[in-house]
Amino acid sequence: MSKPYHVVVTDFIQDELQPERQVLGDLADVIALGARTEDALVGRIEDADAIILFHEMILTRRTLERLRHCKLIVRAGVGYDNIDCAFARSKGIPVGNVPDYGSEEVADTAIAMALALARGVHLLNSRLRAGVGPWSYLQTVPLARLRGSVFGIIGLGRIGTAAALRAKALGMTVVFYDPYKPDGYDKALGIRRCETLDELLAQSRIVSIHCPATDETRHMIDAAALARMPRGSFLVNTARGPIVETKAVPEAIASGQLAGAGIDVYENEPPLPDDPLLVAWRDPEHPAHHRLILNPHAAFYSEEGLLDMRLKGAEACRRAILGLPLRNIVN
Repeated sequence: MSKPYHVVVTDFIQDELQPERQVLGDLADVIALGARTEDALVGRIEDADAIILFHEMILTRRTLERLRHCKLIVRAGVGYDNIDCAFARSKGIPVGNVPDYGSEEVADTAIAMALALARGVHLLNSRLRAGVGPWSYLQTVPLARLRGSVFGIIGLGRIGTAAALRAKALGMTVVFYDPYKPDGYDKALGIRRCETLDELLAQSRIVSIHCPATDETRHMIDAAALARMPRGSFLVNTARGPIVETKAVPEAIASGQLAGAGIDVYENEPPLPDDPLLVAWRDPEHPAHHRLILNPHAAFYSEEGLLDMRLKGAEACRRAILGLPLRNIVN
């Protein structure tokens, strides 16, 4: 029997929708479209009462202006730069996110990448597997102790805070740059605030990015920014792809300015085949080949985190349909 309401999951999820139907099944029909482009939504989304959007596609004005009675668009995840939030607001459509589903997972991944790079674990594994160099620690020389070295965090939100606590537990000196964070968090966490991005870059052996993608942060980390980091430092990005101008990363590694980088997110996902980052990563002759860790936007994932994300997204839709106060509205 058809339900009175209609909820659409646009992308990423194509299974039986058990978590979503667990929350919404008595109230709404829930369908998964498995779309990768807006064209695939035409004729299938216009009557949705609520929409759950993941990270594999975007919703622009072209789609939003066709929605007839949508009560909520919920981005099942943290970042919401793949939605035209301003136009949605002008249409009276709230946009929400799920900011608390996977803070631990992303922070764990950032620290895992940082450790694998800074301790030489990835470099040795990659070179030895390829039969390059001696079977010896000498391939990582010089390698500095982690304790006391500076771990720089850009963006002290939920995930940045979780990463700060983990780096601090490793004995690292944690600094952060976040001009939107009120005073006092440095004292509460026992870390140090940097007043400018340059101040953070200049002292950080490891820079880990945890800020949203905005016009302000787009290509915040470019060739000039990398040049301001200490020679032989490391970059980790588990936040959003556009924050790093990734074509500058292989060049920085080749020059020795960076000793390595861990990248989980990209401007194009999946990256284009001719992306300089991918070309260097796949080329055994490139100096960056053994010093890059690339993951496919996977830092968010654990079975528990994915379930949390889906349940919280569905619960947000339920609240919207029932006219209850909405949470985590970003527009």
